[in-house]
Amino acid sequence: MKRKYSYLWPTIIAAAMALGIFVGGKLHFNDAPERFFTSNSKKDKLNRLIDFIDYEYVDDVDTDSIVDLTVNQILEKLDPHSVYIPKEELERVSENMKGDFVGIGINFYPYKDTIAVIRAIPKGPSSRNGIKAGDRILMADKDTLFGKNFASQAIVNKLKGKKGSSVKLKVYRKNDDRTFNVNIKREVIPIKSVESYYMMTDDMGYIKINRFAESTYKEFKSALRSLQKRGAEKLTLDLRDNPGGYLGVAEKLADEFLQDDKLILYTKNKRGKIDKIHATEKGSFENKPVYVLINERSASASEIIAGALQDNDIGTIVGRRSFGKGLVQREMELGDGSAVRLTVSRYYTPTGRSIQKPYSNGTKDYYRAFTDRYHNGEMLSVDSIKVADSLKFTTPKGKVVYGGGGIIPDVFVPIGSNEEEAVESMDSYGWLSYFIFEHLDGNRDQYADYSEQRFVTDFSVDDILFQNFVDYSLQRNLKMDFYDYEKSLKVYLKAALAEQLFNANVHAKIKGSEDAMLKKVLDLDKPVVRQRDAEAIGAHN
Repeated sequence: MKRKYSYLWPTIIAAAMALGIFVGGKLHFNDAPERFFTSNSKKDKLNRLIDFIDYEYVDDVDTDSIVDLTVNQILEKLDPHSVYIPKEELERVSENMKGDFVGIGINFYPYKDTIAVIRAIPKGPSSRNGIKAGDRILMADKDTLFGKNFASQAIVNKLKGKKGSSVKLKVYRKNDDRTFNVNIKREVIPIKSVESYYMMTDDMGYIKINRFAESTYKEFKSALRSLQKRGAEKLTLDLRDNPGGYLGVAEKLADEFLQDDKLILYTKNKRGKIDKIHATEKGSFENKPVYVLINERSASASEIIAGALQDNDIGTIVGRRSFGKGLVQREMELGDGSAVRLTVSRYYTPTGRSIQKPYSNGTKDYYRAFTDRYHNGEMLSVDSIKVADSLKFTTPKGKVVYGGGGIIPDVFVPIGSNEEEAVESMDSYGWLSYFIFEHLDGNRDQYADYSEQRFVTDFSVDDILFQNFVDYSLQRNLKMDFYDYEKSLKVYLKAALAEQLFNANVHAKIKGSEDAMLKKVLDLDKPVVRQRDAEAIGAHN
């Protein structure tokens, strides 16, 4: 979510006028050059230039690409978060933020020369029609999907369609060595933004949100109700790596934790107009312990929630300094299927701080400043974070907080070693998942008798599976000190297995046992009990 300011007013006028390119306008070729350069607006100038190129330039030129380039160059002069979304990308971007699409309900890999089903979404159209993990989709209607180097998006486009329309799939089932046809009616398929949720302890729930889409609040409430039914009186809200999304959704989530009339945030536009957003009576988790996890990739809406709670002295923010994005965007259609997300205001946390980091030196410097955090030591020590006294603010209970480039957590947790981060990256970017798919492809039957609970409590990755993973990685030129991190890797391999056999919640629960921030939350949550236990052990010894 994002915004823009008064010293850029002439540039924004130019940007708005450039949008006239999309509306068009006939060029009068009999106009004199003097009139062209003296009495026409900038908008007319751009329109005429495009028409000159269309009608008079010696070679054929794709003027649509020129227009796209012009719009992008104008936006680059504004701020790093005002962006142009071409027509061909807008549908995908909109689906992601809407929280659903119309399709057949499978997760898949383009595996070797076929489309391999990782898992059919429970209760979805494919699941109801008998599609299983490990199935290969050979054809969709008359389109052959095997033996071709399809990009994932191209495959998705062939399986998507209008709600209620049918697609005839030709499927190969490896376990039975048979091929069969099945007709599947396309339905609305959710794109989940609540990635996982589970009970960390008998009284603490955990919810991981990966973005703030239209459906996020509804998903969050459903997850929270489920956890409360299981006894959750405390909550860990994981906003790590969450880049943000809709401002209004973040406001609703923050409202769940804040008492009536507490300020959540306020926005200010270039004309100085201030809009304040306050909590309502709707909050269902007020006056209860909450821990919010953030890191260097938590941005925008994630920072709104962290800032609102921190400035109201609610809960505990745990992790590392967030990204630092305090601008609000509005999406505006350009008339040809494309759109622009233009920064229209800044937002401020309840104490009055802007957490937007500087961008006056351009986009490259803006994002380079982000990577500089790795080099200046602040990922390892909170003392390395540079703060300015002029950006110091105080919460109602006297806690000092800072603006000017992200939310600094109440409790700092350093980044792991390079090897530890490599293990996490192998999970995040699908390396472990791809290996596990290959393993299951030939060994799925050996897991048939496991329930979720039995898998979590009884299953352990043995040395044979671990060594197979090491060999798999080395053969693909991935080198690290595997045996130094055997314990962590085995946990992550078990989690990857759980995700493909069961669901993302089991994956998150298993992986959480190796999570430094979650360990810190548990330490913070029961310090008195832990101290008592330690004293008892010492007395016994």
